Amino acid sequence: MKVVPFALAAVAASTFASVAVADDADVGEKAYTQFCATCHGVSGAGDGPMTQMMTTGVPDLTGLTDRNDGAFPMLQVIHIIDGRSGMRAHGGPMPIYGALFDAEFEDSNTYGSVLYTRGKVLSLAYYLESIQN
Repeated sequence: MKVVPFALAAVAASTFASVAVADDADVGEKAYTQFCATCHGVSGAGDGPMTQMMTTGVPDLTGLTDRNDGAFPMLQVIHIIDGRSGMRAHGGPMPIYGALFDAEFEDSNTYGSVLYTRGKVLSLAYYLESIQN
């Protein structure tokens, strides 16, 4: 019977850790710099160093709100980052960061990895929202 309170405490701790990841602006900025800036550029303008080798254009991420009638398309951005949208870039699928972040989480607890992944994706989306023109 003591396993249940421990399991609940573990799930609660994972949830709060995930929320902390999503709320920390530095986490989103660091993740952007590590995973996105190579193509989208440090400022998000679509001018990263990899664009010289790509055959298709890279979107300017600082204009997402402008291109969406003044509202940041949070759910669409999340789906693009985690791979649910099927967004294609440079002749193939854009890297699916949801799967990458899942693999990055070293705990075997399924719920913990899901929460970690969603927190990381959300922190990236919040960062993108913060760099809108």
